[in-house]
Amino acid sequence: MIEAPDVGGGSTRATVSDCWNRIGVRGDASCPELKQYVHCRNCPVYSAAAVDLLDADVPADYLTTWTQEVAREKGQTEIDTHSVLVFRIGGEWLALATAVLKEIVSPRTIHSIPHRRNGVVLGLTNIRGELLACFSLRHVLGLEQTTEIKRGQSRASERLLVIQREGSCAVCPVDEVHGIAHFHPRDLTPPPATIAKATVAYTRSVLPWQQKSVGLLDDQLLFHTVNRNLA
Repeated sequence: MIEAPDVGGGSTRATVSDCWNRIGVRGDASCPELKQYVHCRNCPVYSAAAVDLLDADVPADYLTTWTQEVAREKGQTEIDTHSVLVFRIGGEWLALATAVLKEIVSPRTIHSIPHRRNGVVLGLTNIRGELLACFSLRHVLGLEQTTEIKRGQSRASERLLVIQREGSCAVCPVDEVHGIAHFHPRDLTPPPATIAKATVAYTRSVLPWQQKSVGLLDDQLLFHTVNRNLA
């Protein structure tokens, strides 16, 4: 729990529950809301706590405390780390750089486009009032034959990824979103020769994650393919 200090008049602001440090992305990730919001910063509880803390009066010892904190000798920290969004299509765990991730939304209607039957472009979908092209990452990576949905399998975890790069924006369905993962370039390994030819063409490298091998996708090549099929 985070409590704002008593600053005159005997008044103390309401206690703020720092659930993100206990059951959120900084804790054990057991919060059921992570299924919907993926990261605590997208959750209204986190936003409300931030507003409450920002509205609090500045403590009398604020400058002294932070002067001591800045002057304190810092330990060595890891640099050159990168963040990715980890998600699943069928049985394949994949990742895209968070720099190209704009939004994650629940599934919605995809309207087909006339004369677009090549399997890559699924159609158009409405994202916050804007019609965006929706493409099949499953088809691009050639995963259709190896990732069929089992009968009776729940589709509750399906999401749409809204991604953008250099002014180009598109949407792709995925079967499940895990969340954000961080890594150092030294953790990466080359794609194995055993994965599908189409998949390896779009895979920059492989990231070991939770005893799984996650394919880190080449977003530049991915957008080139999508734009070429939309032309």
